[in-house]
Amino acid sequence: MSRRILFVLAVCAILRAPGWAQTSPSKFNFNAGFGFGIGKNDVGNFTNTSYDAAVGGGLNLNRFLGVKAEYLFYNLSFQDSLKLHQGLDGAGGNIQSLSLNPTVNFSLNGRWGAYGIGGFGIYRRDVSAPSKFLAQGTVCQPAWVWWDIKCDSNNLVSPQQTLSSHTAYAGGYNFGGGITYRVPNFHGVKLYAELRYHHAYTGGSSPTSIFPVVFGVRW
Repeated sequence: MSRRILFVLAVCAILRAPGWAQTSPSKFNFNAGFGFGIGKNDVGNFTNTSYDAAVGGGLNLNRFLGVKAEYLFYNLSFQDSLKLHQGLDGAGGNIQSLSLNPTVNFSLNGRWGAYGIGGFGIYRRDVSAPSKFLAQGTVCQPAWVWWDIKCDSNNLVSPQQTLSSHTAYAGGYNFGGGITYRVPNFHGVKLYAELRYHHAYTGGSSPTSIFPVVFGVRW
């Protein structure tokens, strides 16, 4: 009996040693990164590939599950041909969002890992251009829908309006995932690469759909 007790105590001592013990996950999680964005539908038709940035923070519920709030900034770089042919010289804009996202983490081989993420949030799409008077009967251009210009059934401006700037708020959702690499000698620090799809219901005829690709640091 005494030998069994000594054996159990020896095993417990080994499991508590640094080489064997599992490090408890931090209670909190954070991320910061930047990258490039790919537009879909109107965003893809009106703008070029541009830059984006994201920061977030939240709670780790356990080693596998977490939740985080995240802010995303996505620049809108309008195409030169659109500026020239649709009367939008000097146009610019951006998309911003604040979302709440559950996450699921997976451990891969060695220092590598992966995760899935998705959630819901509030989106804001801002666009601006030098002020321009649009007389009634002016032919409407496709991108003007982002400026909330009203057009009749013949695709003519009605009534007369001014094109300058416009902000749209809407709810939306996102989902995607990424891969991580745990940095040696930096406890809890990981590099990550992520692709996510975001969709905001910014008007029935002009929803906002983007694919931000982000590279950054998680800890």
